[in-house]
Amino acid sequence: MDSAQLQTFAAVIREGSFDAAARALNVTASAVSQRIKALEQTAGQVLVRRAKPCVATAAGEPLLRLAGQVALLEREALDAARGGVPEPAGETWTRLPIVVNADSLATWFLPALAAVPEAARLLFDVHQDDEDYTAELLRSGTVMAAVTTQNVPVQGCRVQRLGTMRYLPVVAPGVRERWFPGGGSAEEFAYAPMLLLNRKDQLQHRFLRTLTRRSLDPPIHYIPSADAFNRAIGLGLGWALMPEPLATAEITAGRVLRLPGRPVNVPLYWQHWKLESAALTTLTTAVRDAAATALR
Repeated sequence: MDSAQLQTFAAVIREGSFDAAARALNVTASAVSQRIKALEQTAGQVLVRRAKPCVATAAGEPLLRLAGQVALLEREALDAARGGVPEPAGETWTRLPIVVNADSLATWFLPALAAVPEAARLLFDVHQDDEDYTAELLRSGTVMAAVTTQNVPVQGCRVQRLGTMRYLPVVAPGVRERWFPGGGSAEEFAYAPMLLLNRKDQLQHRFLRTLTRRSLDPPIHYIPSADAFNRAIGLGLGWALMPEPLATAEITAGRVLRLPGRPVNVPLYWQHWKLESAALTTLTTAVRDAAATALR
């Protein structure tokens, strides 16, 4: 396949439109359109859904993944051919799109990125999604690597276990007095306000089913930021599960109290493209080292 066509296809999906891709590639919109049409003729399939923004079709997803892999390997091959001499135009950085769940991003994952040596010349394009859904971006070719709960490798990927993130049920002292005077019965959990990150977040419901053996539908606040979510617990908006390191610190400081119920353990895995890539190897090493320290 034509490398320029693949990279143009990737730019259309990344930038969201033909015009934006043309600006990013410093070519005309007509050239972008011609390359996409040629690539679709080669594939015999429609690869781009012309919407706002443009997205890859099911047929286009494998080619989007291929485009990213080709770009990464081409960059590393050129760097090796130059023997480490910087490129005159200064385009010596390798961009790695990755997806991480909110709690990992708020706790242990950023130190992993910070631990990557600057000499590796890596730029990170971090996406955030629920840990049960992050593998979808990997499957579509949008990202090269993902922190996920899925231990079955996505096609064309490797999977490694990182460890377990433990969550504790906590609540602000005032909320406990108001909503849990009996200590945390099933009836109290049915009416006490609960916090969720978003509508994909099923962690609190999982805890409730384990604790009460019932399917409850309590009042819900949606707080779509991990930092704001944890702060909202301390401010008394409602009860929720908090990552164990943060919960332990908040309990020690007296800002929250532990609710009854067993901790919830969420196993996390690292999935990445099955490539012999120095960039992916460097990132994987940093992620595994950070997880070994932070996760159970």
